[in-house]
Amino acid sequence: MASSFVVGDKFRNRVTELLEDQDASLPQGLKEELKGFLENPQPTLLSFSTARKLQKHIEDKGHPFYLHELLEDSLLHLPEFVKPPRNPELVARLGKIKAKLANEEYNRMTRNVNTQEMSRSGTLADFGQGVRSVKAIMVTVFNYLVTIVAAFACSYMGSQYLFTETTSRVISAVIAASVVGLAELYVLVRTMEGKLGEP
Repeated sequence: MASSFVVGDKFRNRVTELLEDQDASLPQGLKEELKGFLENPQPTLLSFSTARKLQKHIEDKGHPFYLHELLEDSLLHLPEFVKPPRNPELVARLGKIKAKLANEEYNRMTRNVNTQEMSRSGTLADFGQGVRSVKAIMVTVFNYLVTIVAAFACSYMGSQYLFTETTSRVISAVIAASVVGLAELYVLVRTMEGKLGEP
């Protein structure tokens, strides 16, 4: 926060004139402050309290100038802000709080992760599950084909007692195999729908 002015040459010259003027009748305390002020090398700092005393004297004695005219080429002196050192206890406490918050954030992010499932779903486990799935499909297709072939063979062999011609026997065997195949396909689709519908 500013508490003084860095004064320019205009102020120094006017103060010098005031000190040399015998009629100015400056108070002794103000006169000593201004003399000490002029003896300092530039840049010269004028405190606000001295500036107030000088302003009061100028107003009381009716001088033909004002303080703001003297300070036209002056600047406010803003001292550098010195950052106080941080309290080590506070720094340690803040570190603990940050670590606690980071841990809570990590737990919130990973609360729905099941580590057991992750360890079971490695590359070999995925490969084994895929092999089992393909094996089940192959067995199902093989059973389907064997059922159709067996139905065809049974119908063909059994139809020799009904038909004497080979063409009639083949047609009746194809019809029987088609009916069995459609029935088997219906059961297979219903079973697959049931498995896919499960959560």
